[in-house]
Amino acid sequence: MHDFSFSETEIKGLYVIEPFFSEDARGLFVKDYSEEVFRKNGITHEIREVFYSQSKKGVLRGMHFQRKRQQPKLIRCISGCIFDVVVDLRAESPTFRRWISFNLTGDNLRGILVPARCAHGFLALEESMVSYKCAERFYPEYDGGIVWDDPDIDIEWPLGMVGGRDRLILSEKDRSLPGFSDVISDYNSF
Repeated sequence: MHDFSFSETEIKGLYVIEPFFSEDARGLFVKDYSEEVFRKNGITHEIREVFYSQSKKGVLRGMHFQRKRQQPKLIRCISGCIFDVVVDLRAESPTFRRWISFNLTGDNLRGILVPARCAHGFLALEESMVSYKCAERFYPEYDGGIVWDDPDIDIEWPLGMVGGRDRLILSEKDRSLPGFSDVISDYNSF
């Protein structure tokens, strides 16, 4: 049996969370969210919506955020393996424009809590299922993002692990997202 543990990263409010789990001859039992446990650890995260995405190897989703009514979210890879990335978009933050990556897998059970006003995305390194437990509902009219390969952010995606740039699978929306400098001044005015 393993209890919850919370580790804050260099980006304030961004936590790596090891969930409660118990394993025996039957298999594995996981609890990745408990309002009571989170609150005892100083984290307020109410769940308003839960989403799941299934992604083939090479799918890149991101970098997404909500311009108004930001969506803090608890992210966990349920199966497979993803290279998960968070970018701090808070102009007043000492880690503004910095990105951090995480290897989240169905096996390591780890999750991350992405704070408001940060962009999030991931690259599926194999076929993967990802859970998003959001503290705010999705509003299509506030949906925003920054193109995944923006040079101002310069995320070091492990493209070699999916066969290179030519093997990426991107939605048309993600392919045509604007650059960091095109969105950041408007984003920080909300």
